[in-house]
Amino acid sequence: MRRRAVATGALAVAIVVVFALSLMIGNTFYGPIEVARVILGETVPGASFTVGELRLPRAVMGLLAGFAFGIAGVTFQTMLRNPLASPDIIGISSGASAAAVFGIIVLAVDETTVSLLALGGAILTAVAIYLLAHRGGFAGTRLILIGIGVAAMLDSVVTYVLSKAPAWDLQAAMRWLTGSLNSANWESTAPLLLASIVFVPLLLAQGRPLGVLRLGDDSAAGLGVAVRGTRVLAILAAVALLAFATAASGPIAFVAFMAGPIAARIIGPGASLLLPSAFVGALLVLLADLVGQFAFGNRYPVGVITGVLGAPYLIYLLVRMNRSGGSL
Repeated sequence: MRRRAVATGALAVAIVVVFALSLMIGNTFYGPIEVARVILGETVPGASFTVGELRLPRAVMGLLAGFAFGIAGVTFQTMLRNPLASPDIIGISSGASAAAVFGIIVLAVDETTVSLLALGGAILTAVAIYLLAHRGGFAGTRLILIGIGVAAMLDSVVTYVLSKAPAWDLQAAMRWLTGSLNSANWESTAPLLLASIVFVPLLLAQGRPLGVLRLGDDSAAGLGVAVRGTRVLAILAAVALLAFATAASGPIAFVAFMAGPIAARIIGPGASLLLPSAFVGALLVLLADLVGQFAFGNRYPVGVITGVLGAPYLIYLLVRMNRSGGSL
């Protein structure tokens, strides 16, 4: 418990520091006093617009999106007892991407409608994967394999639609698919904030039952856990958070996949990983956004940086599972 408290507190402090840096650093540097004055509502020449209208919405969206991706990803990994059971891997993010690309290129709808389509695509994909995996009883391995197949199919749809797209629509779709905070504003952040207020407490309340589900359905039922109700409630809350985060920022690659395992190494065994994973996800997105903006000569979307980090980790995880004789 002491290790968990210290590690969680350290993650929270790191988030505050990186969040503050993201408000101060840019083409013009503003000190912490100027940033604090802007946040408190004072008018500071130059800083009021740059910090209040550009940097602050971007940082808040990055914080909320990373938090949502982290807690949603570890929910699936815990519930299915497999580190590969991430929304990135099992097709839910692909459902949001396919719906958004279809809206941008085929329907030519506005940004708000694209976000609604992404939300609907993620939810419909999750429902379809769950129903397909539930035939004859629920099995986590079957859900993962079906999800991988669904993701491959939806990625093919995305590729086909992109191949028919005109240049302007192609650029807009690729910006969305990459995962970016460049278009962050208060209007697009508000739905994600509301979803976090509603669904994060719901997931945190399921922390103990989800932990018991690691023992298997029979053992969890024997210990008094309502297995089906817990699973359905956790899936609904996690998919809703993932969908709102994806609609706001695009599918930021591998954050949901990496947050849980990183938090597990920091926190140690036996404790619920929901809140630590959410903190790790938020920290990953904020750090990746800073690195993408200022660490190189060119500026890169946050999804490019997380993709560079996540792809080698996925390969490492697969190699480790193969050497240990593990399987999906």
